[in-house]
Amino acid sequence: MGEELSLFRAEFNGSLRVESREERLTGDAGVVLLREVVERLGISRWLTKRLDDPRSPLLLTHPLSELLNTSLLLLAQGWRDQDDADSLRNDPALRLAVSERRGIGPLLPAEEPFQPEGLASQPTLSRMVRALSTAENRAVLREGLLEIASRRQKARRGGHRPRYLTVDVDSLPVTVHGHQPGSAHNGHYHARVYHPLVATVAETGDLLDLKLREGSAHTAAGGLSFIESLLDRVEEKLCQVASVRIDAGFPEETLLAALEARGTSYVARIKNNSVLDRMAEPLLRRPVGRRTAEPRTWLHEMTYRAASWSRERRVVLAVLERQDELHLHYFWIITNWTAAEMSAEDLLALYRDRGTAEGHFGELMDVLDPALSSSPRPKSHYRGEVPKLHFPSGDSFAHNEVLLLLNALAYNLAHTRARPAGPRSHAPPRTTGSARRHPRRDTPLARPVDKPHPAPLRRGLSQLPQPLDRPVLLRAAT
Repeated sequence: MGEELSLFRAEFNGSLRVESREERLTGDAGVVLLREVVERLGISRWLTKRLDDPRSPLLLTHPLSELLNTSLLLLAQGWRDQDDADSLRNDPALRLAVSERRGIGPLLPAEEPFQPEGLASQPTLSRMVRALSTAENRAVLREGLLEIASRRQKARRGGHRPRYLTVDVDSLPVTVHGHQPGSAHNGHYHARVYHPLVATVAETGDLLDLKLREGSAHTAAGGLSFIESLLDRVEEKLCQVASVRIDAGFPEETLLAALEARGTSYVARIKNNSVLDRMAEPLLRRPVGRRTAEPRTWLHEMTYRAASWSRERRVVLAVLERQDELHLHYFWIITNWTAAEMSAEDLLALYRDRGTAEGHFGELMDVLDPALSSSPRPKSHYRGEVPKLHFPSGDSFAHNEVLLLLNALAYNLAHTRARPAGPRSHAPPRTTGSARRHPRRDTPLARPVDKPHPAPLRRGLSQLPQPLDRPVLLRAAT
C-alpha cells in the first residue's frame, strides 16, 4: 500500500487512523482535523444544549449535533451549497467526521429504522436552517462565535483571559444573485447585496459577532446597540478590557458618547469635510530641503468639535508623502485616549493595523463565499394542479442570517485549525504605565481566576497535527 509517512489518531473516534500515503481514497481528509477542532473546543455540544429543536425525538434520523457538524464541516471545506451534501453523501471521511457514533458504525448500513446512513440530505439541512431561524436560536448562534473565540484564547493561556484586546467593527457586502427579501442594490458596492455588521478580535482574527442587515442600510445603522451588547459580553468572557477600532462611517455623537460613558477607549477615522480641510490646509507643507528617499509622515495634534457633537474631542492629522506624487495626502483620526496615554505615532500604528482585520473579512467572503439564497417560493402548481393547501414559506431574511452565521462559525473553526497558537494579545502601546480603570470599579482590574477547562481543551489546540502535504488514507480500525 505504500510507505507510511505519518499517523494521526483522532480523539473523537479512537477507531479512526489518518495515514499519509500515495493512494487517495478521499478528497476531504482535512475534515477529520476540523472535527477534532470541534471536539476539543466542545462547541457542537455547547450549541446543541442551547438550540431549540422542534422535531419529535421519536422520529429523528439525524440528531441536531450531526446536522450542525455536517453543515459546519462542509462549509469549512468549501462546499457552500446544501446540494453538495447529496453528492458527498457516501464520502467516508465526511461520514466519520460528522457522526457521533464511535468505531466504524458510520460506514456500515443502518441496522435500525431511524439510524443515519450517510450524510443528511439537502431537504433535511434546509429544514434545520428553518428550525434555527427563530430569534432565540439565532441569538445562540451569534453567541457561539464569541464562545469559540473565548475557548480558543483560554486554551492557549492556561484558562485565563488576556488583559487587553481590540475589537474591530465594520460592515461588509454579501452579494446575492436574486431578489432575496431585504437585499437591495447598494450604490457604493455597485451590486445587489446584504450589508451585515461584523466584529473581530484585532489580535487574533476570530469573528466575535455578526448581524445581517438590509442591503440599503447605512454603515453605522444599528451600530450602537451592536457594539454595546458585544462589549459587555467580550469583557465578561474574552478579556478584561476591550477597546474599539472603527472606520470612518461609524463616528457619530450617539456612538462616541456611549463609548465614553462606559469608559471604552476607541480609535476611528473621520471623514474629511470643509472645516477639517481648512484646519489641515496650513499644515500641508513639506519642510525646506531635498526630499528623502523614503516617503515621510507628519502628525499634528488638535481638538475638533463637529456641529452634531456635544463637546470637543482629540483628533490627529496624518499628512502622508507618497512616492512620485507631488501633492501630499492626509486624513484624520479621532480618539478618546489622551496624548499622555497614547502618542500620535502609536495611535496611527494602531489604526493602520485595521488592514489585518480587513484581511480577515476578505477571508470570510472570498474563501467561504456565503451563498445567501433563501427566498420565498410558494408553489403555484403541484403535479399539474393548483395546490389545495398552502404552507407559509418562513422568514427568508432570518433563514439567510442563519446561513451567514453558520458560515461565520465554520470560519472560526477553520481559523482555529490554521492558527491554533497565535500571538498572545498585548495592551495597546502607551507612553505611560498608568493602569486604565474600569468605569464600574474603583480599583484597577485584577487578573481573574477562571475555572479550568476540560482536559482535551487544556492540552492545547497547538497539538493538532500540521496539514498533510500528501494524499491521505483513512482507515477505520475494527
